[in-house]
Amino acid sequence: MRWNGQRVDESDAAALPGLETMSGLVRSVTTPDFAGMTFHEVAAKSALNHVPSGSAMPFDWTVNPYRGCSHACSYCFARNTHTYLDLDAGRDFDEQIVVKVNVAEVLRRELAAPGWSREPVALGTNTDPYQRAEGRYRLMPEIIDALASSGTPFSVLTKGTLLRRDLPLLAEAKRVVPVHLAMSIAMPDERVRQTLEAGAPTFSARLETVRAARAVGFAVTVFLMPIVPHLTDGVDVLDDALARIAAAGATRVVYGALHLRPGAREWFWGWLEREHPELVPAYRGLYPGASVYAPAGYRAMLADRVRPLLRRHRLAGGAEEDVENRPPRGARPGPVRATRRAAATATAPAMLF
Repeated sequence: MRWNGQRVDESDAAALPGLETMSGLVRSVTTPDFAGMTFHEVAAKSALNHVPSGSAMPFDWTVNPYRGCSHACSYCFARNTHTYLDLDAGRDFDEQIVVKVNVAEVLRRELAAPGWSREPVALGTNTDPYQRAEGRYRLMPEIIDALASSGTPFSVLTKGTLLRRDLPLLAEAKRVVPVHLAMSIAMPDERVRQTLEAGAPTFSARLETVRAARAVGFAVTVFLMPIVPHLTDGVDVLDDALARIAAAGATRVVYGALHLRPGAREWFWGWLEREHPELVPAYRGLYPGASVYAPAGYRAMLADRVRPLLRRHRLAGGAEEDVENRPPRGARPGPVRATRRAAATATAPAMLF
């Protein structure tokens, strides 16, 4: 791997934040409790990541305690970031997890800097902060405390049911600063989830997490994303999913069709050819060439199916591209910006201007 071959004093501008030098690598760990996985523990040089000025995100700062994700979602947009470390966007992304073991310590120092203006911080915008590794490393409690203690508002987006462990801490933080929670719950069919999101919790387990968050006073947004053409887009499937989401106490749903970005695209196509070869011709029509997004006609059809169901189940929200937000900073939103904007809106609705 690139960062194993560096001299101690050599910088790599292409490396992920915190991995620019060999000195960042503490050790690589395997354990029987996480069979098949390797944790690369690093000492991060920074914790706060600044969002580029041309971005459509409604926040300027993120924190990512992990790189790679054991949820192993074939469609995950972040897969390609692993290639920056000379790891592949497929199985390495699922099994070679980079852990910033000192992230909370570094974060406290950065939040205490005189120039910090307590802008909103988002967690879960790249890889999941409540993936399985968090059960071993317990980085989030200190991150939550650091943000709340400094008076910094924050949001969390996750698939992880481990969020329940920290709900008392999050509820306490919410007394001091705005805290917003969002759950990604997209695969009501367990047979599909077991192969498409092989390492993620079940649909039902995530609904129970929404219930638990609601019980301690959070208004939870649910990402019904991605909706997978020909597999999870039937009216009966969507109706059942939204009914269960509403019954769990969610207040808002953001939905959207599957995106196929580089890295994720190749891994998803492998999954489709293996698990549903009969759908390959249909997907070639929906996502020709290097297309990232489902065509406008499909998205319009999906809206016609979902919008009446949102009203039926008394859920706020809407399609990812329709969720209102402030204009992007310094640029007119295109399709990618609209997608990122919608995701950010669902994560931190009360933070928007």
